[in-house]
Amino acid sequence: MSFALAEEAVSEVAEQVAEAAENAGGRLTLDIGGNLLYAILGYLVVFIGLSLLMFVIIIVGKIMVAKMKKPAAETAIPAVAAAPAVKSLPAAPGTAGEVKIYDTDPRDAAMIMAIVADKLQKPLNELRFVSIKEVK
Repeated sequence: MSFALAEEAVSEVAEQVAEAAENAGGRLTLDIGGNLLYAILGYLVVFIGLSLLMFVIIIVGKIMVAKMKKPAAETAIPAVAAAPAVKSLPAAPGTAGEVKIYDTDPRDAAMIMAIVADKLQKPLNELRFVSIKEVK
């Protein structure tokens, strides 16, 4: 596009704006009062929308918490009732006693014991682990 064509397009747009201004009575902008009214209405719409969104999130959150508490309460009662029925079993033959596990998942503790037994090339029942604690 050449400079002459761009200049021609700008002049046509300027003519259309001038024509629109004549049709509007020479006034294209709002006064300060109108602009202030539009600004306040815009802020009000956004504030109301955010407030409604907040209330919806609060209500949905309370519903979800109520649903989460109800099944947890139902499953906790049988677990507590079943706990006293479990008796301490005697150690299996060949075991070296109990291991105290602090801040460690039992699966991780079992893997650590298996790795130590493998590195020492000894059977696991010949090793005695007193405690396993995660170092943080």
